[in-house]
Amino acid sequence: MPEPNADGRQGPQLNPQALRLDVLARILSASGGRQVSVENLEADIEGGAPTNPDGTINLVNYAAWLVGEMGRGD
Repeated sequence: MPEPNADGRQGPQLNPQALRLDVLARILSASGGRQVSVENLEADIEGGAPTNPDGTINLVNYAAWLVGEMGRGD
């Protein structure tokens, strides 16, 4: 059974190793300085961002890919 959230509500557990695109877009938008859409993520995937076999994204692998892309100087 999932642990209650800080406010006592039961919530779904997020797996940072397997995030759906819509969930990842919401997380990145909420934690960063700009809006991230599913379309942004799909464009990154088309550009080579790693995905899991089921189409989800591992947050750590995606972050590492982004850092590598920044280093390319595109």
